[in-house]
Amino acid sequence: MDVLQAITNRRSHRAYKAEQLPEEVLEKILRAGLEAPSARNHQPWHFSVVQNPELIQEVHDEAARVMGREGSPRFADPDFQIFYYAPTVVFIFGEKGFSWTDVDCGIAVENMALAAEGLGVGSVILGLPKPAFQGNKADELRNRLQCPEGYDFVIALALGYSTDTKAAHDLREEKISRIG
Repeated sequence: MDVLQAITNRRSHRAYKAEQLPEEVLEKILRAGLEAPSARNHQPWHFSVVQNPELIQEVHDEAARVMGREGSPRFADPDFQIFYYAPTVVFIFGEKGFSWTDVDCGIAVENMALAAEGLGVGSVILGLPKPAFQGNKADELRNRLQCPEGYDFVIALALGYSTDTKAAHDLREEKISRIG
């Protein structure tokens, strides 16, 4: 798929088949993340790929516990799960103390989301798991997700074969200023 077409077609999917991604497809998506540009080529990221539904649910449960219903009304819905039951979640941990970590991890996650779209895989980029890494189980979860020392959660990417459809969002041309 042409990259501009992938950008146009990409949506944040929130429903997935239980079917796991083939390893060769997952490898291409992860490689796209590794190929992302970064400030000074520092590559301040670490990708932890989780395909264990119990561990994914555990991260959800801890985020929900830390946030509580006041933090997000979505947690009041018993069917809500922050990863939308995707069969694969990539947790992106970033190096602490590097000025451009969040930007660089954002570039890497978008590379992976666009690669997924080009390969016919649905995705949604997620910041909502962050509270799971701020509560009582934060260190335990970082350890189980193999977060390197000196790194912390930045963002996640849920991946799978989507079962939902979604219209494109409105383009807001007024968000562009052209300075001569």
